[in-house]
Amino acid sequence: MAEISKGGTDYIGYEYKEKSVPAPFTSLYLDSYPCFGWEEDPNGINHIKNTKSTGHISLRFRRNRKICNKTELTRLQRSFDGCLAEIEALERSKTSLASMCALIVGLIGTAFMAGSVFAVTAEPPMWILMVILAVPGFGGWIAAYFVYQILVRRRTVKVAPLIEQKYDELYEICEKGNHLLI
Repeated sequence: MAEISKGGTDYIGYEYKEKSVPAPFTSLYLDSYPCFGWEEDPNGINHIKNTKSTGHISLRFRRNRKICNKTELTRLQRSFDGCLAEIEALERSKTSLASMCALIVGLIGTAFMAGSVFAVTAEPPMWILMVILAVPGFGGWIAAYFVYQILVRRRTVKVAPLIEQKYDELYEICEKGNHLLI
């Protein structure tokens, strides 16, 4: 009798995950998710979801359903996602206060400029009051840019060590996940 041999490999069942990630962190996700047993899905198509307007890219991953230490890897993956969310929040915090303060300074400048316009359109025109109000109006418009730049620089100096600390924590989490896979 002829022996029937089984060709190919054994069947592997996969679980799938689609993750919408911020565009600047795409490479970090692609490099780090394999530490938790995920690999980029070769059958799935990664697509860009309005990267210019939303700034997110959709990535597709797959993982062997029978992977060892699955619960611990999932816990580490959640920690990883949490750290990245904190990094993203810290990055946004660099510009949020600066934008708000620059807008306030610009609006105050606009209020002075409105007063200047009302002064010149009054009957009879108040030229001296118009000039007195126009100078801080233009000053407020110009100062808004410098206020923004100064506040972003100050916040960046404060936040940079925190972001670096979070990246170190990310790398430790990835190392732990990688050791669980070996």
